[in-house]
Amino acid sequence: MNRQIKIVVGGIEVEGWLNKSDTARMVFDALPITSEANLWGDEIYFYVSLQTALEDGKETVALGDIAYWTEGPALCIFLGKTPISRGNEIRPASAVNIIGKISGIKSLLGKVKDGSKITVRR
Repeated sequence: MNRQIKIVVGGIEVEGWLNKSDTARMVFDALPITSEANLWGDEIYFYVSLQTALEDGKETVALGDIAYWTEGPALCIFLGKTPISRGNEIRPASAVNIIGKISGIKSLLGKVKDGSKITVRR
């Protein structure tokens, strides 16, 4: 069963779903999570106090993916290219665990500011 979540940042609320991975389960069990949003190209990332190892780590991701970055540790939402993307790919800083997807990419893209409060909840 996918786990439904809400992400609230900069007065905007979008829905998301977490997959069945162990990392997604760990994140879901820790909700709600509140942090400070950071931007890296069209990626939103925010630090979390969760620790886990790479689980089928991916070097590239798809539009709308939610991922856990072990080196942060941080959660990442991919709304488009990052500064190290090549061509049309979306490339994180290093391998990430894909844990879910969001809807409402267009409602977030270009509207979230560095330092905005971000909350992920059930």
